[in-house]
Amino acid sequence: SGERDGLPTRSPFTVHPLIHLYARSSPVDILLLGPPGAGKGTQGALLAEALGLPKFATGDLLRDAVKRGTPLGLQARALMEAGHLVGDDLILGVVRDELAKPEAAHGVIFDGVIRTIPQAEGMAALLAERGRSMTHVLFFEIADSVILDRLIKRREIEGRADDDPAAVAIRLAAYRNQTAPVLAWYEERCGVTVIDAVGSVDEVAARVRAAVAPA
Repeated sequence: SGERDGLPTRSPFTVHPLIHLYARSSPVDILLLGPPGAGKGTQGALLAEALGLPKFATGDLLRDAVKRGTPLGLQARALMEAGHLVGDDLILGVVRDELAKPEAAHGVIFDGVIRTIPQAEGMAALLAERGRSMTHVLFFEIADSVILDRLIKRREIEGRADDDPAAVAIRLAAYRNQTAPVLAWYEERCGVTVIDAVGSVDEVAARVRAAVAPA
């Protein structure tokens, strides 16, 4: 940092000390996995700021489309309110668009994007096209009872239809049946770091930073 023309200046690499640990010539792609309500969104935003990378969350993109009433948003609304997951072809198409953006050249924090093995395979292929691979896979571990409590509270605050208790139960069942095998897939290929997602935001953030800091 310093001054220029009498105004304070700030290096983009002073956002957080963690950013100094990565060479920007090597992209950093990090996948966050875990059931809905595990805190991936909050921790993903903090990690994105710490590393100076964009955060890509399919859920946020779809909710924005729902709010704007686009054709995609209307389809997504019906799926999410029924507690169903969006199909692989749509997810991978959105990922391809994200990776093509200039701001994604140094890496991306993928927040809950991958939910099935075909999606994981598709993601690996998309990254390989750019000479990249997943740098870290973090799994946020948390009990269903804690998730239900968190989502019910979020519904009271935000009024999200997909946080209805009945819809939550469907989403958790879908996660356990469809998404959990993805952990084994990544464990075999690049390893998975389990993050204890119970605790304060700062406590969990410290665990995440320790997990992604280069050895």
